[in-house]
Amino acid sequence: MISNFTISGWGSYRPKNVLTSDELDRRHGHVAGWTNREFGIASRPVADADETTSMMAAEAARAALSRADWGNGLPDVIIGGCGVMEQPIPSTAVLVQDRLGLSRSGVPCFDVNQTCLSFVAALDIAAMGIAIGRWRRALVFASDIASAGLNPENPKTRSIFGDGAAAIAIEACADPARGLLSIASVTHGAHHGLAQLRSGGTHLRVDEGYEALVAGSYFEMDAFGIFKAAAKALPGTIEQALDQAGITQDELDCIICHQASAPGVEHVKRLFAPREDRVVNIFANTGNQIAASIPTVLAHALETGAAKQGGTVMLLGTAAGISASAMVIRL
Repeated sequence: MISNFTISGWGSYRPKNVLTSDELDRRHGHVAGWTNREFGIASRPVADADETTSMMAAEAARAALSRADWGNGLPDVIIGGCGVMEQPIPSTAVLVQDRLGLSRSGVPCFDVNQTCLSFVAALDIAAMGIAIGRWRRALVFASDIASAGLNPENPKTRSIFGDGAAAIAIEACADPARGLLSIASVTHGAHHGLAQLRSGGTHLRVDEGYEALVAGSYFEMDAFGIFKAAAKALPGTIEQALDQAGITQDELDCIICHQASAPGVEHVKRLFAPREDRVVNIFANTGNQIAASIPTVLAHALETGAAKQGGTVMLLGTAAGISASAMVIRL
């Protein structure tokens, strides 16, 4: 039975508007260069009103499907892995299907959510579906508009988060050496309060008042607490994934990590020293794009050749929860 997959296409979408750190300095009364020095970010893309979550995802998906060159062949499933959905109902994947002109196709669509790790979780499900023969082709995307929930009074969150989308098209492959080699994940729910967005679900309701809804619409993050919890969770997760894949750290050709923050990426680089150059770092000009971060880095690595066919790649990140995941794939 054909049980593994290959990446046939990829694509990303970067919003038209770019907010520079210099503009943030002027806007908030800081001396020139303050934001860049404090947070290691030069610029970040910010979506316009017409650049919705599903619009960005559809653009990235079109690029992935075009590169895959499936012709009239449709994906057997469309899986969304956004950190924050466009609206609570229906799933963002449904909206993307419609934007792709596939609304009458019947292709099943659904979302998976694990905040910043949502794309990794979605890719894992797609790989499992291919492994058991349920699907032969899958379109997996992540799209996030972090700027929609940033508190302008919080210097860190208003500075480091960016918007964007990315997608990959995968299909079944007979080569047993390719595709998903392993995945290791942990969640420590006691840390759920370190990063949260309280509005948009059933917790905060209209009858609690407008001010409560507005307050809950701002993303809340304990930056030091997140970094500390993530740093503790990552080493064991990496080791478990490598053990399951039957490889050593030296056999990894490329590390695609969540661009959580400048210190976060630097910490990941230290974990892979002395060959830290394998860790792809684009944070300075993208910021933290929530769930879109990892697939955006993956698309960048595939486009630039940092990740090559036949290479062994690790997708690595942490998410609110707090959760950590490490996935090993062979391209």
